[in-house]
Amino acid sequence: MYLPILGAIALASGTILEKIVLKRKQMNIKLYQTAMFLAAVLVMIPFIYFFWRMNAQAFELKNILIFCAVIATSIIANLFVFYSLKWEKVSKLEPARILEPLFVILLAILFSFFVGELYERNFKVIIPALIAACAIVFSHVEKRHLKFNKYFLAAVIGSFFFAFELIISRLILDFYSPITFYFLRCAGIFLISFAMFRPKFKSLDKKSIKLIFITGAIWSIYRIVIYWGYTTLGIISTTLMIMLGPIFIYILARIFLKEKIRWRNIVASIIIIACVLYAVLS
Repeated sequence: MYLPILGAIALASGTILEKIVLKRKQMNIKLYQTAMFLAAVLVMIPFIYFFWRMNAQAFELKNILIFCAVIATSIIANLFVFYSLKWEKVSKLEPARILEPLFVILLAILFSFFVGELYERNFKVIIPALIAACAIVFSHVEKRHLKFNKYFLAAVIGSFFFAFELIISRLILDFYSPITFYFLRCAGIFLISFAMFRPKFKSLDKKSIKLIFITGAIWSIYRIVIYWGYTTLGIISTTLMIMLGPIFIYILARIFLKEKIRWRNIVASIIIIACVLYAVLS
């Protein structure tokens, strides 16, 4: 149960680092997307030798099509999220970004009616997960957020596509080890992004390259933990634990981006921790 908490810390760290890299003047989202996924692939190569696993079912046409859908939705999600992060503050985007776990829970419940053995319907987990998700959302609702600007809307769309990608990934996760699945996913995204955008890597300075590699490593940890949690603990249980991520985002945004932590965020954090404890101890 400690691994999803590590994932939550990785989520917060990756978000803050991503913002730091994207706000650099020479960085555009197409270059960043291609470079970041290349970095993730390179970071994982040494571990693939030890943790590679890919079952024969992965080569069935149905499962290949699902994997292609995972890559396509991930490309869309990342472009929307990178676009929003490039031009908007993390604190202003959090209300949109935190919709992702709520989308994941709702989609998991929906899919459970069709593929029940893969998507849990344990109400001892679902109810606290929904309460925690709603607490996060309502802690960010303000009058100014009712007027969506294009960056906020892009973040909402990105959150939905990320949630949808994670849900359909569960259909084929059992055929791979977590690191194999993420390695192939990142490799596919990199190759398609490179072919589409033809980025100029020479424009990257040493500091940007270093930050991109660190970010790629952090996101690798986050997604591998997510995939492990989905197959071991269940989607909703893992998502509930990952909801601790916004708490760490508040703390890191305060330390590194000098953004204020409001009382609503503190109340939401207490509710999230209570829901996680309830689900774990019940």
